[in-house]
Amino acid sequence: MSLLRPTLLTLACLLTTPGMANNLPSLGDASSAIVSPQQEHQLGRAWLSLVRGQVSQLDDPQLKDFVETSVYRLSETSQLQDRRLEFVLLNSPQINAFAAPGGIVGVNGGLFLYAQTEAEYASVMAHELAHLSQRHFARGLEAQQRMQIPVMAGLLAGIVAAAAGAGDLGIAAIATTQAAALQEQRRFSRQNEQEADRIGLVNLEKAGFDPRAMPSMFERLMRQYRYDRKPPEFLLTHPVSESRIADTRNRAEQYTATGATDSVRYQLMRARVQLIYEETPGIAAKRFRSMLDENPNMEAARYGLAIAQLKSGQYKQARESLQPLLNISPNDVTYNLAQVELDMASNRLADAQSRITRLLTLYPSNYPVNQAHIDLLMKQVHTQEAERALDEMLKSRVKDPDVWYQVAEVRGLSGNTIGLHQARGEFFALVGDYKQALEQLDFAKRRASNNFQLASRIDARQRELIEEQRIIEQMLR
Repeated sequence: MSLLRPTLLTLACLLTTPGMANNLPSLGDASSAIVSPQQEHQLGRAWLSLVRGQVSQLDDPQLKDFVETSVYRLSETSQLQDRRLEFVLLNSPQINAFAAPGGIVGVNGGLFLYAQTEAEYASVMAHELAHLSQRHFARGLEAQQRMQIPVMAGLLAGIVAAAAGAGDLGIAAIATTQAAALQEQRRFSRQNEQEADRIGLVNLEKAGFDPRAMPSMFERLMRQYRYDRKPPEFLLTHPVSESRIADTRNRAEQYTATGATDSVRYQLMRARVQLIYEETPGIAAKRFRSMLDENPNMEAARYGLAIAQLKSGQYKQARESLQPLLNISPNDVTYNLAQVELDMASNRLADAQSRITRLLTLYPSNYPVNQAHIDLLMKQVHTQEAERALDEMLKSRVKDPDVWYQVAEVRGLSGNTIGLHQARGEFFALVGDYKQALEQLDFAKRRASNNFQLASRIDARQRELIEEQRIIEQMLR
């Protein structure tokens, strides 16, 4: 399986390469003949599994839930026809977001650091959804056929080196390929970017956001990195120019309604990300205190301070910081989950249980609330209840490797050895390690040898994974 990784790692980069047509390709055109929508879907899932297996991710349920719900909201007003979306939240403070074929949406934690308002964040995601709706990957492959094999080999080698963390070496490898081919790549890339800008702006306005956020975001990034020798990945794959900013601003100004610019919830998520990448919780607390000194009513700063205090073990101070927020919004999920976390950390489990019970009544399907409930059950050593709760969560998050990882852990603690191996198998399949996945299912099947029905189900799942692996290998020959 490792031989497939270099090819699959290039798929996100190919999204910003050649594409000449101005309209969405029909099922009968040349690009669809090269790669069908279903093949894009399969390739995207293969690529996603390998990225998950190689790149560190953020496993914060609240951040994951925010990205998922916000992008689904944008997809409802987009031109995207196939809305089978899957997400990956990468653990990197660098600004980046990308769309891979088949509905894969990736976000770096750094996007929250750089996008100062929810409208700016949404402008980036609307742009990425436009790449998907216009099938830039398939159209890019059509144009790539005109490039010579040695040139493509040089480009892919550089992309793989950069993806593997080689940095300047990867960029240098790309720079040394034939200039004519790179010029063609950049020309088509500009067309794709302009198309994604135009369609993204329409989507942004339809979703209720201020379209002016897109040129504002691009403009600030260009100013910030104008003289950098090595700009962030986002600007390498989404090159920004004065003319592009001017064109986007002119289009945005044509909309009469300004729309929403920001929300408290987005700022709360920003505070969570800022805490992740701050050197220490103490330094973060000082910064949030400074923000509160300037604006005592800034909820995100007070929330960030409370979480920083919690992480520093200052439970009394954290409780004092949180209380005004709970007084303002007694049913807010984010504030209540912070209080649950605080109660669990200070071993006030009865208080945490009471709050979780109320939250589950108010928000029975909320992923972060259900995850907090499972965490509390594990803290209470109610392993079997936690296992049942995780089984219920799998009904809506069956493609989430974080959930399967915890399922394996809990099943192991509860003595469910067969279920442990099954969960490990699903986890390894989702992170692209089919060898380990099949091996774990083999362990499960052996232990289930006296249970014909269970052994048959495990055997059927093994065959499904073998077929998935075969399809991927065949598509990439």
